[in-house]
Amino acid sequence: MSFQQHITSLWDSGRQEFTPGDRAMFEAFKSALHRGEVRAAEPTDDGWRVNAWVKQGILLGFRMGVIAMVNDTPAGCWLDKDTYPIRHFVPADAVRIVPGGSSVREGAYIGRQVTMMPPMYVNTGAYVDDGTMIDSHALVGSCAQVGKRVHLSAGAQLGGVLEPIGATPVIIEDDVFVGGLAGVFEGVRVCAEAILAAGVILTGGTPVYDATVGEFLPDSRVIPPRAVVVPGTRPLRSNPDFAVACPIIVKYRDARTDAAVTLEDALR
Repeated sequence: MSFQQHITSLWDSGRQEFTPGDRAMFEAFKSALHRGEVRAAEPTDDGWRVNAWVKQGILLGFRMGVIAMVNDTPAGCWLDKDTYPIRHFVPADAVRIVPGGSSVREGAYIGRQVTMMPPMYVNTGAYVDDGTMIDSHALVGSCAQVGKRVHLSAGAQLGGVLEPIGATPVIIEDDVFVGGLAGVFEGVRVCAEAILAAGVILTGGTPVYDATVGEFLPDSRVIPPRAVVVPGTRPLRSNPDFAVACPIIVKYRDARTDAAVTLEDALR
């Protein structure tokens, strides 16, 4: 029986008690997540596809687990489901996780040459591809998909999603730069090589204005490739004395902006 068949069968049954075979399947499934062989969402020739059964498998892990001590040291004691301990790495994984309070939960994929600066957190089901930088106080939420050579600056937040099952997670495509304290939530997709300036907040319901053409994006959940987005506001229709957030595309990347966000290879 495949992972998908086993997980779907367990999910549909609604069972709260599990056999040793179910637990063994879950551990193998989690290892497949570690290797990037299964993903909560993945690119296809027809665009991104959400794999609802993968999110079902992740949620089953919480249902299977029991509260256990994760760590008990002079630095502190942590309690979590025993199905999701902290993930450990070895030099052969070719990642850098610098001391200082960072953690990656089991069930997350971390590609080669990823650099993680303390303190930061990657939740289960996330996918972080090769060469990405996760800076201090950054969060990669559950099932968020992060491409190659992405830079998540200090304090950047990528929202997580496990439920509803079919909901699209946050997607950050290759070579995107996410500025300090920026946030991407509610299934927003930031297409390749886009730049989010510091403090930009993107949600599924926040309109985005493209100043280069003088129009709002038809779908604010998809930021176009190479767009340069800065924080902005727009007046409330009901009361122009007040304003609400409205990110603005001020231009599309050129040689000058490319140079401004280049991450030196030496840092990797």
